[in-house]
Amino acid sequence: MPDRAQPPVDRQLPTDEARDLISLVRDIAQREIAPKAAEEEDAGHFPREIFTLLSRSGLLGLPYDSEYGGGDQPYEVYLQVLEELAAARLTVGLGVSVHSLSCHALAKYGTKQQQVEHLPAMLGGGLLGAYCLSEPASGSDAASLRTKAVRDGEDWVIDGTKAWITHGGIADFYTVMARTGEEGARGISAFLVPGDAAGLSGAAPEKKMGMKGSPTAQVHFDGVRVSDERRLGEEGQGFAIALSALDSGRLGIAACAIGLAQAALDEAVAYASGRQQFGRPISDFQGLRFMLADMATQIEAGRALYLAAARLRDAGRPFAKQAAMAKLHCTDTAMKATVDAVQVLGGYGYTADFPVERYMREAKVLQIVEGTNQIQRMVIARHLAGPEAHRTG
Repeated sequence: MPDRAQPPVDRQLPTDEARDLISLVRDIAQREIAPKAAEEEDAGHFPREIFTLLSRSGLLGLPYDSEYGGGDQPYEVYLQVLEELAAARLTVGLGVSVHSLSCHALAKYGTKQQQVEHLPAMLGGGLLGAYCLSEPASGSDAASLRTKAVRDGEDWVIDGTKAWITHGGIADFYTVMARTGEEGARGISAFLVPGDAAGLSGAAPEKKMGMKGSPTAQVHFDGVRVSDERRLGEEGQGFAIALSALDSGRLGIAACAIGLAQAALDEAVAYASGRQQFGRPISDFQGLRFMLADMATQIEAGRALYLAAARLRDAGRPFAKQAAMAKLHCTDTAMKATVDAVQVLGGYGYTADFPVERYMREAKVLQIVEGTNQIQRMVIARHLAGPEAHRTG
């Protein structure tokens, strides 16, 4: 069956610098990431060397200030970089998104001294971050988290367990939300915890359906001591910091989802153009052509949606509703596109000889992380109709 390479996505980029950046990312993706993706995912290998390369190439701090080693890129450019990386391997695209999420609290809420001391290494020094909000008993209900930070002189002592942490156990630093006061959202504060802190440990990685190369693990805090200089923002501001980070993080997941969906579409089109049945390519059959057309349309709509939200963010305008919409639509699109790609390939699609079965397994988690898609619908509805009325009895 002839191999038919699909042309790259035709991107609308704001500057020549952004176009050069996308070219660099595509080169790294084609040479260093995509060729090893299937083998390393099957083996459960985390490509730390790729993240080192991305850091050296200036790609781990793109949306942050160049004063601290960032790339000074608008979010609409950064997200398209994520999409390219995720199309090559979701473990890498999502890993970069999570790393960026873990830098958000310090970059936006840290003091000047904190930023000078820590951000350069986080953004361009080869470090890898993790974001610690969820716990075994508090996922969607994040405000009920139980991990505690107790003041002890000039230090805080953190005890508890975080769950579903991407890069858990291997990260160089953790942005941690812990309870420092009253119950509920107002009693939570944020801390920057070094990965080698005494008392911090990662559990064995979860055994997952997909993304086996990306470690997801519980992280235990057993009397972890950090100085007050590592508290980010004000005491009790942690939940607001967490939500602020998640609004941006949801756009990262949306971009990764579109990258994965685009990879599935490209594979389906290439296969359908080369596979002969009844004396002609199966891409000649109307039922299959309509399936490919629907996939392409939903992917383009998702790309437009996440970019529209990113441009609001870049303009300093509210974008939480649009971020939730983008996360919802793009991840649902990735799930459907990957399922349809398996269908286009038929029996071959169900085998590990082709990547679409891996894409399908990977797509599912995108409907769950950074707030499930049910939570996204709640967020959108609150923007439209206001908070839900609380009823008792």
